[in-house]
Amino acid sequence: MTLTELRYVVAVAAERHFGRAAERCFVSQPSLSASIRNLEDELDVRIFERGKGDVLVTPIGEEIVAQAQRTLDEAERVKAVAKHGRNPLDGPLRLGVIHTVAPYLLPDLVAALARVAPQMPLDIEENTTANLDEMLKAGLIDAAILALPYGGPGLDVTPLYNEAFRVIVPAKHAWARRKCIEAGELAGEHLLLLNVGHCFRDQVLDACREFARPPTQGKQGNSLETIRNMVMSGMGVSVLPASALTPKYANPLVRAIDFAPPAPSRRIVIATRAGFPRAAAIRAVVEAVGKVDLPLEFAAKQGAVQP
Repeated sequence: MTLTELRYVVAVAAERHFGRAAERCFVSQPSLSASIRNLEDELDVRIFERGKGDVLVTPIGEEIVAQAQRTLDEAERVKAVAKHGRNPLDGPLRLGVIHTVAPYLLPDLVAALARVAPQMPLDIEENTTANLDEMLKAGLIDAAILALPYGGPGLDVTPLYNEAFRVIVPAKHAWARRKCIEAGELAGEHLLLLNVGHCFRDQVLDACREFARPPTQGKQGNSLETIRNMVMSGMGVSVLPASALTPKYANPLVRAIDFAPPAPSRRIVIATRAGFPRAAAIRAVVEAVGKVDLPLEFAAKQGAVQP
């Protein structure tokens, strides 16, 4: 058994396809397939089910893939220890960010991180929570910024900030001059939501439980900006996070209104695999997030980042 074979196993499990896994590992497909077959013969189990369609991971294969990823992570830690003098803030950090955070946090975060860790550029993956979870566990990204609830075995989760929600309505809506809205009032409105699969949709429905009961009315959108534009055009009302309602997003066709206390909110965290060897890189991100100029309630201030 070799680390190379374990990398092949993790790649196939992530891609569900031998050809794509081979491209990712920069080897030929026959070479990758032969290596995995040799490993299966050595272990006397089948890690993958091979069919005409996608490759499936067997139940015992799931356990082997998870252990293989842990082994590869530990191998990376060995390299980090061996290169004791190397600065963990030097080199790209592969960072996943959910769709409803990325457009609003990243511009300020990248600028702040350039001051905190100038030699650590961000290799950014914007995706859904479910996809980022798979990528994080498979080692395709180093960390992920997402909303609670999130966590599980083998993961470390660090709070970043809390963010309030606000109601948005068309400028000619009867509520346009209101100072606050009760969450229950949204039940009688045409509420515009993100599509199923976005955690922010679930958070809005949790805040507006009357609306969550069937039958659910309302249109759906693929992004918060699509939702904002639909509200601007008069299609209904919606809920956005505070970071999406800073002055640079102001528009005369839409009004933002606070929720009556206690306002619904979400908690944003950064997650890594337990034992991720570049802990200082994560601390740098946490420190940089604390420096962004956004209407957020930040977690406890971090000290200076040390390699």
